[in-house]
Amino acid sequence: MKVFISGASGLVGGNCLKHFKGKGLNVVGSHFSFETAATVPFNTLDLSNKNNFDLEGFAPDYILHCGALTWVDYCEEHQEESFEKTVQSTKNLIEIAKKCGSKLVFIGTDYIFDGKNGPYFEDTKPNPVNIYGQHKLDAENLVLKELPESLVIRITNVYGEEIRNKNFIMRLVDNVKNDKDDTLKLPYDQYATPVCAVDIAKALYLLMSDNKSGVYNIASTDFVNRVQLAERVLSYFPNHKMKIETISTAESNPPAERPLNGGLLSAKFLSEYPNFKFKNVDDFMKEILS
Repeated sequence: MKVFISGASGLVGGNCLKHFKGKGLNVVGSHFSFETAATVPFNTLDLSNKNNFDLEGFAPDYILHCGALTWVDYCEEHQEESFEKTVQSTKNLIEIAKKCGSKLVFIGTDYIFDGKNGPYFEDTKPNPVNIYGQHKLDAENLVLKELPESLVIRITNVYGEEIRNKNFIMRLVDNVKNDKDDTLKLPYDQYATPVCAVDIAKALYLLMSDNKSGVYNIASTDFVNRVQLAERVLSYFPNHKMKIETISTAESNPPAERPLNGGLLSAKFLSEYPNFKFKNVDDFMKEILS
């Protein structure tokens, strides 16, 4: 199986690249702006860019699209850029997938829901409350319409080891290790289902190997708010200097509305792969500190 990963210098794409290579797949990972030693250049917004990897020549069985603009508040205030990097990039990869006869794998989010009745199953009617969620839903719908045999996975609050350690848990761990004494203002009313990037890669490998299509939620067993998540991580560092100030989302007044009671349920995936074991935050912390 040949796989091309767009956005392989990020958290999800990077972990997929590593796991797929470990499984012996013929896999190429690309970067858009952040170059790594393991990735090749590919501009999903300019398919004629002379520096682009020859994707059509590679003719992958799967194109895994991990690149997107995920800064929710920035998307709200830069709607055109959000559209380009999430919807237009997906349109462009759909075009290439059709030429190559490739299946497309799209990475979705729980932000397509309004956060009133989460965590969510796959068949819940979407109702995004911000631009980021709307554009992710638009891109997801394009994939399912134009390439109905392709695969959409929905994830949220992804954490794990990556080159830049930009995700919430690893930034917190790095701050503690650097002896920082910052005060974190965290919302107590935003709930989600954090999932480890390694588990996403493992789940995707199974779904792709078994030629699955349609929508799958990929979520672990944790259902926590931001305060609880931070406290869970900090509990592994009894001498930390970090402080937590609990606030409501309304008090923080972000530019983009948040789906408060969010998260996903992976019952569909687990019904098909009942022996799959998701790691939780405690498993991950014990692993990286061992």
